[in-house]
Amino acid sequence: MSYEIARFFHITGVVMLMGNITVTAIWKFFADRDGRAEVLAFAQKLVTYTDWSMTVWGVILTMAGGYWMAWEGGHDLFSGWLLWSQILFVAAGLIWLGAIVPIQVRQARAARAFPETGVTPAYRRLSHQWLAWGLVSTVPLVTVTWLMIAKPA
Repeated sequence: MSYEIARFFHITGVVMLMGNITVTAIWKFFADRDGRAEVLAFAQKLVTYTDWSMTVWGVILTMAGGYWMAWEGGHDLFSGWLLWSQILFVAAGLIWLGAIVPIQVRQARAARAFPETGVTPAYRRLSHQWLAWGLVSTVPLVTVTWLMIAKPA
């Protein structure tokens, strides 16, 4: 029963993480295309809210459930697909922390100033950077999801 609970946590975390990053990118892309300051400011606020409520908790549940399952199953964390999954997961996290979060912080500050400044070209450049880095950070996560399902030798 313990293994099943760990698997539930792990899968719930993966769904939260992958679902949030996918949906957030889509609705932020369309908010950016809309271009109205009030729409962009609202979308930017929700990016921050969903990252802290869904992405962070998705990461926590994914890791806790994954390590719990590995421990319960007696799996070697330092070989094969489990090692590569951890490396890629950390790589995605480093991209998120090192590139995406700082961009989001700058965008949030800019969005709060929209009543005075309007939507600036700098904000639009940051939006393009956010989307590009978001796509880059999604590749290792999609790969990890495939490794989790396929478990190649």
